[in-house]
Amino acid sequence: MRFLLSAQVLLTLFMGSFASAKTRGQAVSLRDPQPANNDPAAAATIVVFNSLDNDSAGLARFYAAKRGIPNDRIVGLKCPVQEEITRADYDGTIADPLREIFTKNGWWELRALDNPLGRVERNKIKFVALMRGMPLKIAPVADYPGDKPAGPPDAAGHNEASVDSELATLGAFNRMISGPRSNEYFHSYSRILDVNLPGLMLVCRLDAPTRAMVERMITDSIAAEKDGLRGIAYMDARNIQDAGYKEGDKWIYTAANDCRKHGIPAILDNGEGLFPEAYPMTRAALYYGWYTPNVAGPFVRPDFKFPRGAVAIHLHSFSAQTLRNPQANWCGPLIAAGAAATFGSVYEPYLLFTPQFDIFNDRLLSGFTFGEAAWMAQRVTSWQTTMIGDPLYRPFKFINELEVKPGPGEWDAFRVGSKLWFEKDHEAGRASLKTAAKRLKSGVIWEGLGLLELTENGGQDAALVSFREARKAYTSPDDVVRTAIHEVILLRSTNRVPDAVVLAGKMADTYKKVRAVEVLRMLTGG
Repeated sequence: MRFLLSAQVLLTLFMGSFASAKTRGQAVSLRDPQPANNDPAAAATIVVFNSLDNDSAGLARFYAAKRGIPNDRIVGLKCPVQEEITRADYDGTIADPLREIFTKNGWWELRALDNPLGRVERNKIKFVALMRGMPLKIAPVADYPGDKPAGPPDAAGHNEASVDSELATLGAFNRMISGPRSNEYFHSYSRILDVNLPGLMLVCRLDAPTRAMVERMITDSIAAEKDGLRGIAYMDARNIQDAGYKEGDKWIYTAANDCRKHGIPAILDNGEGLFPEAYPMTRAALYYGWYTPNVAGPFVRPDFKFPRGAVAIHLHSFSAQTLRNPQANWCGPLIAAGAAATFGSVYEPYLLFTPQFDIFNDRLLSGFTFGEAAWMAQRVTSWQTTMIGDPLYRPFKFINELEVKPGPGEWDAFRVGSKLWFEKDHEAGRASLKTAAKRLKSGVIWEGLGLLELTENGGQDAALVSFREARKAYTSPDDVVRTAIHEVILLRSTNRVPDAVVLAGKMADTYKKVRAVEVLRMLTGG
């Protein structure tokens, strides 16, 4: 990835410990019965499928039924079935037919061609869900009538784009396709239903290597909303000092701290390489990382699986170059490993023009939908990003209610103690977390407390105690070994190498059949 356009150091768990890894469209009616739904977001959503793809219509019907999206909001287009299409294909089989359908159905009201306020005066559609089978990306074209280079020099001559990003500004009616367009929703903190941006629609796609994976993404998202997404946040920064790259690390550091403040335990790898393949990344509700071209680390293991509803994103220039191969790039493999949502780039995006992890994470944790959070974090449209997931998915839908009236389980108890830690003082938070950890016999709470203590000045000894208690409380060998990894790294970083070696050896002897002990050996040279 080129970062020519890119514009706290937190005490972290990993301290650089790991080595470097690195025809025309037409409306189609699908008249299955649907449940009553008073969700205004569902009423403002259209579902677009490719009627030439064997699975696409069925997936559209399945998704609309699950979300209560009206039948007249399901649209079939006759498109090429390939992931990459020409600009002529995009205009002739997607954009032009959709504009006709919008006008015919009264979904938008248009102004005169030369109106300085833009063509679209009102638009009933706020979300667009593209189903598997719809093309993914538009190849570059030379001598496109009405086009000329525009924008920053390095991006000005590029007119290749994701289908999603072009459709977001379907109402622009503009032949200027080179360079990115400014996203007026960037950095917003309002529901898309509440802002006056008729020319913008939030486009996401439900796409994956197989139809079954798409159906699972849909059902997992809806199921996870009921209780809220629970688990650990794994953040993979690079501790990079190059000015052109530091911004990406900054986004991840901020996201990690925001997770802590929202009561989500955050494990931050600040080393040059990625989490090792053997690393016991259990309960991974959130994952943000960068930067290697193809999937690596724990995600390549056949036994790895994200919990239901997980959001997992890896930043790389071509992370979404294809979505149909479960082993190529990043987006397809992350979905294949069980994630419900991700985003990525179909061509070279430049760092400044990729969605910012910090904004995305903040909005997601604040209760916005995946589509809203992703587009709030995206500076530009008519560019390279594809948002992969249910646009209406709200993994933290009830977060405000849970903060007022928490549930009885360990995740809610951890959220309560974390809130005291940040909003009152550390001792009040520590006391609350210790009491809850003992009462619930919770390794999660002990581990989360230790991760919080790592951020304190002089908190290393307290963190070691908490991690040791977590080891005793956990019943899963992978969780036990992970907390031992925390301890070994912390002992090494505080010049207690002999103690680190002894602990690593003890764990290796006790858990011989647990692959995660490979990480302990890596850390101690054993």
